[in-house]
Amino acid sequence: MASPILPGLGLGSGLDTGAIVKALVDSDKAAKQGQIDRATKTNTANISAIGTLTSLLATFQSSLKALGSTTTPQFTGVAATSANTSALTVTAGNSAVSGTYTVEVTALATSSKVATAAFAGGPSSAVEAGTLTISQDGKDFALDIPADSTLQSVRDAINSKYSTSGLTANIVTDNFGSRLVVGSTKTGAGSDISLSGIASLEADGSVLMGAPSATSSGSIGLAQDAVFKVDGLSMTSPTNKLDNVISGLNMTLVVAGTGPTTVTVAANTDGLKASIQKFVDAYNAIAKAVTSLTKPSTDADGNSVPAALTGDSLPRSLLAAIRAPLSETGAGDKLTVLSQLGITTNQTTGALDFDSIKFATAVNDKQLGGEVQTLFTGENGLLERMQSAINPYTETGKKDANGKAVDNILMARTKNLEVLKTKLSEDQLALDRRIETLTAVLTKKYNDMDTLVGRLKATASNITSMFEAMTAQQKNS
Repeated sequence: MASPILPGLGLGSGLDTGAIVKALVDSDKAAKQGQIDRATKTNTANISAIGTLTSLLATFQSSLKALGSTTTPQFTGVAATSANTSALTVTAGNSAVSGTYTVEVTALATSSKVATAAFAGGPSSAVEAGTLTISQDGKDFALDIPADSTLQSVRDAINSKYSTSGLTANIVTDNFGSRLVVGSTKTGAGSDISLSGIASLEADGSVLMGAPSATSSGSIGLAQDAVFKVDGLSMTSPTNKLDNVISGLNMTLVVAGTGPTTVTVAANTDGLKASIQKFVDAYNAIAKAVTSLTKPSTDADGNSVPAALTGDSLPRSLLAAIRAPLSETGAGDKLTVLSQLGITTNQTTGALDFDSIKFATAVNDKQLGGEVQTLFTGENGLLERMQSAINPYTETGKKDANGKAVDNILMARTKNLEVLKTKLSEDQLALDRRIETLTAVLTKKYNDMDTLVGRLKATASNITSMFEAMTAQQKNS
């Protein structure tokens, strides 16, 4: 907003009317401007602090999610290792028993793949109308082929309709023309694919094609079971993922014919300790950061400086929410509370302390390692309870009974702060307009006064001159 032109030194009165007007305006403005400035500073700090809280909670939740992963369990009491991970990989559950096993992979489980006879016209070759039936393992998948279809449109139709069922189609062009090739993600003997219903697309997946020709069709990859040995015992599996073939172990066969591979299962003491330390570090990071947003600091002069959320109940409520699950009893048999693992709350700082000696005693002497996973990631485990405690502050997409979106606690606070920010901006504009008007009014008044004083001075000077002239004339007469 443009500032009004203030008067300078009064020509008539000799007074600095500009300084007078400025002093009066500043005096009138000071209280309201101070109020707006203080509120704006506090509001800006609060918006930043809530943003920091949101970011901190997102990081904490990511840590909890990683620790609670079901694909890469972090709290298993035993650990399994493969001597040759290029041949097979292995993970252990808590029911696994320490020991050594020898696994030899002779053949991997494979899926079926069939090819039709060749179409000389390439992918755009015409395909007669009808119903194409894709048969696999006693189940039929029907596909209506309309008139004017091409090999390419049939491929696209299969992928569009049945890709979620594990069927995929493509076109392969060899020396004889283009063939429709249909494959499956399902492995194991007996899962061969056959095509029927449309003469030009028929293919028997139970018979190998052999040497290709323009009219040959059939399997170019028979479905087979995996063949392997465990400690010399011959076994087969329709898939390459072996769950509980060895009790408590999940193995994945990767490559066949590499010779025997040793699988070792042993107590996971170091892994458990590392995972618990990760949890303690993640908790302490969020607790320390939330506390820093409420704890006053001291400036260079030793004066207390309030933090962004000093006196705010929100961070205190958040800390209480994430601390509550720590003291709750878990669903384990012998292991039910964190203190049994050497995890306690520091009464001075509020952070978690991890006593590695107590932990070693619990795992090695008391044999509680097998229950750590249940305590942390089991049904209603510690990580799940913590996520539930945080959800009211971070959850999105929630709706009320009427289907209306409901903001989480941090979103609601941010919106309220943004509303206040807008109001403060409007208050500032209103104050600026009022000060501009007041300045103009006072400037006019002091200009008018200065003009009037100037005129009065001129009149007085004229009168004085007139009397002086009359006096001089009397003296001369």
